[in-house]
Amino acid sequence: MFELRDRVALADFNAPSRELRFHIVDLVGGHASSYLVSHGRGSDPEHSGWLQSFSNEPNSLASSAGAYKTGMIYEGQHGRAMRLTGLDPQNNNAEMRAIVIHGADYVSENHIASWGKIGRSEGCFAVARHMLPQLLGLLGQGRLLYANKLTSGAA
Repeated sequence: MFELRDRVALADFNAPSRELRFHIVDLVGGHASSYLVSHGRGSDPEHSGWLQSFSNEPNSLASSAGAYKTGMIYEGQHGRAMRLTGLDPQNNNAEMRAIVIHGADYVSENHIASWGKIGRSEGCFAVARHMLPQLLGLLGQGRLLYANKLTSGAA
């Protein structure tokens, strides 16, 4: 299923949007890179900065939980972006909903400084534009991205 198993991406939507909550973990080298990432407007209707709920429904504008397979990089309405295939029942509409990884101006330290949080997407994994090339280079096609509200297990 996954051609490449050296790195995985984890989107921890248990953290607020102002925190680095998108992690690419190098399973061989044992280190990680972390990034800001948006959640969908439909997952945070009051724009609190915290993901409230997931949805897989078309037009929900929400983030979806579960495992994704990273796909091709293409040029779209947001510039360079990476396609994602949802592998679980709770995210299997990802391709139909055009849920992708792309850069966005509303994902930045400046946005956090002004608003205390980053902006929201329509369900996509939007990251800071200047970090997109690095992130797409690390992820590449054929790797696992897992998104959910994760807990550390720490007491």
